[in-house]
Amino acid sequence: MTGSVPKRRWRRGFGVLAIVACTALGVTGCEWKGLNSLPLPGAQGVGADSYTVQIQMPNVTTLSQNSPVMVNDVTVGTVTDIEVQGWHALVTVSIKNDVNLPGNAIAKIGQTSLLGSNHVELLQPKDPTGNLRDVRFIPLDRAGAYPTTEQVLSSLSVVLNGGGLAQLQDITRELNTALDGRTDAVRDLLPQLNDLTTQLDHQRGDIVAALDGLNRLADTFARRKDVLTNALDGIPPALKVLVDERQNITSALVALGKLSDVTNRIVDNGGDNLKANLKNLVPVLKSLADTGNHLTDVLPLLITFPFSMTNLDHWLKGDYANLMMTVDLTGPRLDSNFLTGTGLGGVFGGVEGLLGRSAGVAGEAKNPMTAPLQPPPPAPAGAPAIPGLPQIPGLPAIPGLTAPAPGGPPR
Repeated sequence: MTGSVPKRRWRRGFGVLAIVACTALGVTGCEWKGLNSLPLPGAQGVGADSYTVQIQMPNVTTLSQNSPVMVNDVTVGTVTDIEVQGWHALVTVSIKNDVNLPGNAIAKIGQTSLLGSNHVELLQPKDPTGNLRDVRFIPLDRAGAYPTTEQVLSSLSVVLNGGGLAQLQDITRELNTALDGRTDAVRDLLPQLNDLTTQLDHQRGDIVAALDGLNRLADTFARRKDVLTNALDGIPPALKVLVDERQNITSALVALGKLSDVTNRIVDNGGDNLKANLKNLVPVLKSLADTGNHLTDVLPLLITFPFSMTNLDHWLKGDYANLMMTVDLTGPRLDSNFLTGTGLGGVFGGVEGLLGRSAGVAGEAKNPMTAPLQPPPPAPAGAPAIPGLPQIPGLPAIPGLTAPAPGGPPR
């Protein structure tokens, strides 16, 4: 009898729980998601004075309904629903109406304690705009999660087991072996390293400039790669030529040494006379140096006088030109050009002067063998008769030029 009373009480308690569960199922549409799906009494931000915000989360980790929503570690709301939306989660939170957050707020899932409970944390952005109460939505690009305790411990295990931390003992042992008995040397080395780093820091600008110069040099080499390749291809033949001409080069150097000896003997034997000659050459060399480029500019004109070769190719516009010249170097012509009006007029006339005309020139339709024997044509009216000047056929009269007539004054 004494053992039956607790048994009846247990059955009565189980019946009460069953009634409560059935009532909850009826309220929620007969869909049971566990006790955590039921609203908890005393939760923040679930009353009439609250507003809801939907947050797109890439991963909700272990977040569940009724998890708190915090701002600066202060609970301001509660997670009311979690559902799947495409390839991410859609978390619905309810926030107290007196909480003012910017419309571009950031949401992250954080771990409330080491036991694994999570919460949603709302953060202020760098440039807050708008009001979250009006937007009521946080997109996927402004949502995320902090690393969990499991992720931190997993990363730490990778570092401790697979990283270089296990080799610290070997590193310490090798350092002790390397420094054992060399304390004084290491003590002297440390100040020198300090001085070296200080000097390097002072010359940081020069080092950067040198590196920039090397970068530009490397860029130039890269752009001239074909030229460098051709130069490297041409160096072996050039070296072969030098090797083949090694004997000649050696002979030339030996001859140059002999010439140097001869020059030294000449200078030694010349003595004061050579010094005086060199001193006398100074004004001449100075005058030549003072002329600058004028002497070199005049030499081409001296060879081609009176025509200047500098601009000779610009005297005619076009590709070519024809030129026909008659060069008359006969005695009468030289006499008329250079001796007319002087006391030597008629000296160079010779046989042609006696005949009174030249033997003819190229281009005239006459026989050069018989033309000089023909009588001269009559002189044109008004043509002057200058002593010693033979009449040249086809030469027009020169206006205003008169010659004295035999035995009388000028006409």
